[in-house]
Amino acid sequence: MSLEQEISRRKTFGIISHPDAGKTTLTEKLLLFGGAIQEAGAVKSNKIKKGATSDFMEIERQRGISVATSVLAFEYKGHKINILDTPGHKDFAEDTYRTLTAVDSVIVVIDVAKGVEEQTEKLVQVCRMRNIPMLVFINKLDREGKDAFDLLDEVEQKLGLRVTPLSLPIGMGADFQGIYNIWEKNIQLFLEEKKQKVGEAIKFDDINDAQIDELVGAKAAATLREELELVESVYPEFDRDDYMKGDLQPVFFGSALNNFGVRELLDAFIEIAPKPQPKESSTRVVKPEEKNFTGFVFKIHANMDPKHRDRLAFVKIVSGTFKRNENYLLVREGKKMKFSSPNAFFADKKEVVDESFPGDIVGLHDTGNFRIGDTLTAGEKISFKGIPNFSPEHFRYINNDDPLKAKQLAKGIDQLMDEGVAQLFTLTMNNRKIIGTVGALQYEVIQYRLEHEYGAKCNYEPIGIHKACWVEADERSEEFQEFARLKQRFLARDKYDQLVFLADSSFTIVMTQEKFPNVKLHFISEFNNAN
Repeated sequence: MSLEQEISRRKTFGIISHPDAGKTTLTEKLLLFGGAIQEAGAVKSNKIKKGATSDFMEIERQRGISVATSVLAFEYKGHKINILDTPGHKDFAEDTYRTLTAVDSVIVVIDVAKGVEEQTEKLVQVCRMRNIPMLVFINKLDREGKDAFDLLDEVEQKLGLRVTPLSLPIGMGADFQGIYNIWEKNIQLFLEEKKQKVGEAIKFDDINDAQIDELVGAKAAATLREELELVESVYPEFDRDDYMKGDLQPVFFGSALNNFGVRELLDAFIEIAPKPQPKESSTRVVKPEEKNFTGFVFKIHANMDPKHRDRLAFVKIVSGTFKRNENYLLVREGKKMKFSSPNAFFADKKEVVDESFPGDIVGLHDTGNFRIGDTLTAGEKISFKGIPNFSPEHFRYINNDDPLKAKQLAKGIDQLMDEGVAQLFTLTMNNRKIIGTVGALQYEVIQYRLEHEYGAKCNYEPIGIHKACWVEADERSEEFQEFARLKQRFLARDKYDQLVFLADSSFTIVMTQEKFPNVKLHFISEFNNAN
């Protein structure tokens, strides 16, 4: 197959939602339809003892939530599909934001009963900033929930999207009978007695066909016809160009747990979703069909397999073909590296691949060379932009609980920070270490992983910090010297040795900016690819 053919058959997308909207269950069912797994494990259901394939960290199994982005790939109808299943919990939002730099499109999952929730709003905002094409899946239709049209209004208003339904539910909750697929003009019925089974789709050329009344009952059929008329008069017709530009979002209804509406979603998705897209670098736009390989690290995960102390760098391939055992340039370090066992993923199962193409995600074994945001190329000195590091919202001192394990603790902190789990700030005055995170739950995760993966114990101590601000200034100027003298107690260095001012309140930030106008304070540091 030529490079162009490999590119055109690939779809790389992320699944985003508020926790508990059924994101991981949907991922499982997509894998099931793709024939990648034989049995789906509901994430929370106690009846099914099999854990979800994509939640493979011990702490995720205990809590029934996803805390790390999983990468899953499968083949479906001649397409190679790469899914990035992201954590929905807001405490792990940073991992999700970074993952969105590696996808070409997104499926947003919304719970029919709860509607649009806070975390969904934030994530959709990030997608809109980047004009990522989005597809909406309204889930859990077998439960009582909001009216379909109320939900469509809510999606439009709260998320600022322009939607067009491509399927409609027939009834809901106890009255849920099935789905009318507008995209393919057919009806799929829900066989009540076998909750997990779905009736075969029955095609209709005419919505007024009397057989529909027989199948779902006259009342439900009349409602369906009214609703379809409403859809035609109120919502724009699906236009792929608008969808690709991020100006129109198709909506599907279903119940992932009951395999309902998932196949329709997948069939429409492979037809309309974009193939791997060009990406902006520091010097030019890189196109997928270019011959030379380029890619970037969007995630680092330590100890994928606790029995082997391994770190994997997840690399999204942007252009060309990535080949095993070839020399590639790590641009930031200016050094050549070759990889003898690059991995392709299937949740926690990995297999060595000889070559990968644009849109694919490969895992490279790492001994500590990579940082998030690093660019790998066949030799060209470019770096990809746009992987942000946000100012944390929680800060605590981290102390060693076992003096004999200082080395293990230092290594553990170092590796977890490389993963982007949290950020480490070292005070310039006394070298005390402060950990900053986006969410408080991260502290538990860090403590748990330090103990179970590195054999190191730590404790935390509160510290009154409001925000971390990255400092940009001429360090030789008198103004900066004065700033550094006055704020000495609050200055620290981040992991990449950038100067950070740890402000104790928003008032302090305003006063500092007034007093030292040439000392610029930033709340986002692009992961710096400079040394």
